[in-house]
Amino acid sequence: MNIALFFIVLILSFALFPVPKILKHITAIFVLAAGVAITSAWSIEVLAGGSPELRMEGVIPFLGKSVTLVVDSLSAFFILVVNITILIGLIYAKGYLKPYYLNKNSLRFSIHYFSYLWLYFSMILVLITRDGLSFLVVWEIMALSSFMLVIFDAEDTAIMKTGISYLIQMHVGMFFLMFAFFILGNKTGNMSFDALGIYFRDNPNIFLFILFFLGFGIKAGFIPLHSWLPQAHPAAPSHVSAVMSGVMIKMGIYGIMRVLLYVRQDLLQIGILILIVSLVSCLFGVMMAIVQNDIKKLLAYSTIENIGIIGTGIGLGVIGLATGNNALSLLGFSGGLLHVLNHSLFKSLLFFSAGSVYTATHTRSIEKLGGLMKKMPMTSVLFLTGSLAICGLPPFNGFISEFLIYLGMFQVLPAAGLHQSILVLLSIIGLSLTGGLAVFCFTKAFGISFLGEPRSQHSVSAHEVEKGMIIPQFVSVSLIILIGVASPLFVAPVFKIIGTGYGIADIAGIAKTSLPSLLSISLIAGVFILLVIALILYRRLHLRSVMVSAGPTWGCGYTAPGPRQQYTSTSFAYNYNHVAKPFIGTKKMMPEIKEDELFPADRSFGSGSDDVFQKIIVEKPAGFFAEILKKIAVMQTGKVQHYILYAFIFMLFVLLLTWFKFI
Repeated sequence: MNIALFFIVLILSFALFPVPKILKHITAIFVLAAGVAITSAWSIEVLAGGSPELRMEGVIPFLGKSVTLVVDSLSAFFILVVNITILIGLIYAKGYLKPYYLNKNSLRFSIHYFSYLWLYFSMILVLITRDGLSFLVVWEIMALSSFMLVIFDAEDTAIMKTGISYLIQMHVGMFFLMFAFFILGNKTGNMSFDALGIYFRDNPNIFLFILFFLGFGIKAGFIPLHSWLPQAHPAAPSHVSAVMSGVMIKMGIYGIMRVLLYVRQDLLQIGILILIVSLVSCLFGVMMAIVQNDIKKLLAYSTIENIGIIGTGIGLGVIGLATGNNALSLLGFSGGLLHVLNHSLFKSLLFFSAGSVYTATHTRSIEKLGGLMKKMPMTSVLFLTGSLAICGLPPFNGFISEFLIYLGMFQVLPAAGLHQSILVLLSIIGLSLTGGLAVFCFTKAFGISFLGEPRSQHSVSAHEVEKGMIIPQFVSVSLIILIGVASPLFVAPVFKIIGTGYGIADIAGIAKTSLPSLLSISLIAGVFILLVIALILYRRLHLRSVMVSAGPTWGCGYTAPGPRQQYTSTSFAYNYNHVAKPFIGTKKMMPEIKEDELFPADRSFGSGSDDVFQKIIVEKPAGFFAEILKKIAVMQTGKVQHYILYAFIFMLFVLLLTWFKFI
């Protein structure tokens, strides 16, 4: 019954097309809420301990096709993560899309909301589908629906090109997944995830895992498979960026963790592979984020950094399985899995806040912002909260998941062998450096955007956005703080999910040594938050009875400070750019003044950076094929007789190959 009800709700999404424009958002909310209620009930039933998995068999309405869907603890966890972010995003979307109601027709909004709902349904089906062929179908639906969301502003040629690039790269990932499932089916006669246990038992594990890792890694955005991510996130509407970054890319993480459930051989090699790729993603992601002047592109590269943190936990967990270190396995996997939830909360919050800034200022350029703390006080507080959380600072949730990963590494270090010690030390150094750079990055993002004086008319005319865009963000803030101050309530279920799924022994013993530390941290965090609240309340009450006057401040003899005297986004990271130039390819755009140019024309100067991986892996091969196609284009004469000749030559070629038994 449950499964039939789910598909009925899915079909209800088609009701978006006939309803008036003004009712489309309400209709979408109703359909999504029904889907969230059904799937959350599945997850709670499994996570509450009713059964290790929920197996549902039913018939898809109107199609008559029988289907079996399975919810285990791992998919149940991801379902709840998806449900939280997707629902908050749709509520936020009403205010964000309001300015578009004047210049977008009803059909455009129908397609947008329909794609949003189908992105949700496809993600849920990805999480509960075990059959390989069905999995590939819903994976494709997820790619197509997210593509439609990215190109919401398709009138902009740049956005359309970005969308096409995104779709192409998603299908590259699809190719690797299809190849992996084809090999699985050829070897076992079954293209389901459950058949992986048979394959990995009888065959080398590393090759098939790499294929799956490439397919899922493109979706997750690991370096060097990430090039779509910093392009698509800025192009999409902010609520779409929040959902894509918060949960959609996590489908890649889910896929990797699902495959790892069945791996039995080559664990050490696989763990090292994941760890190295993840550490590179951490560092390169945050290094590129620092030099971005587009606030959404900065957040996009920061997503790569956090995917690297998740991957680092997973890699350490696999190494723990390979070496028989239960503490490293449990804490590594658990830290990575909890960071999936944490990242979905603070990164979606940051994208929502960035969307509010764009709505109020009509620009994403950090260089044109400044002084928004006075103009948009609520948005400023929300962005600051997300910034502190993403930097892994207590008392917020990001600290808890990273603390688990660190705890696993420090527990294993005293008894580790030489090779394991090197890997752990590299991980500690990599994560520590990533954390420090993240603080620098979001000091720049918040400081330049929200503090100081306005740098342009965009900031001068800014105002706080409507409550409909603010209130959903406070839901995210509440969960961010709740996980920080009540971490054992969230860590204990994650321990159970990981311990049961990956067969890790002595969960209770490891929990006994780690949870007290988290409890102490939570108590300190709770006291700190209560103290801050008390100080704020005292200040407000005290100022009511105090006469407050404003006057000029001493400017060290300089009485005319202005925006030009402030740090810009570029100047803030000036010294960093010099140090990081060999790694991120910083460059200056300075048009040359010619000798015969007596009266130089107006010029603009700027700086930027090149994504070296994108240039090597995407742009250079694309340029090479473009040159080949240009040369082939001479054959496109427009004359029918030439095309008939080409067809004749092709048939003759095939005939010759057949004659000489080449085919």
